[in-house]
Amino acid sequence: MKYLFVLLSFAFVTACSTTNCGNQRRFNNTKTDETPKMTLEKGAANMKKVKVAKVDGTLQCSQGKLIALAIMQKELKEIAVFSSMNQNDGMMRIQVCGSATGNHNVYEILESDLEKAQSYGFKLWNK
Repeated sequence: MKYLFVLLSFAFVTACSTTNCGNQRRFNNTKTDETPKMTLEKGAANMKKVKVAKVDGTLQCSQGKLIALAIMQKELKEIAVFSSMNQNDGMMRIQVCGSATGNHNVYEILESDLEKAQSYGFKLWNK
């Protein structure tokens, strides 16, 4: 009986360490359907897509102001967006109130629009 309890405890701990155990926003990798649908030209679906990102405005200790995905997407102007999500860059950060969180708004666009997006202040997202 003692061994069964130890085995079940180990299984629970292992399961919770490899899954999110109900914490939906653990890594802040949330996709959204807020992205407005855009009509694309024929053949655009076969073109290569890339992801671009810009810091979402949040700072540690709940400082800064989050810029919503839909609001920041307007900065891409006429560029067609296929998907959007808020994602952390995974870099280690100093733990000080007011410093960057590493969270970015990430948008999937056509590779042909990359240079234009970069001129709007977005960077290529390779994460």
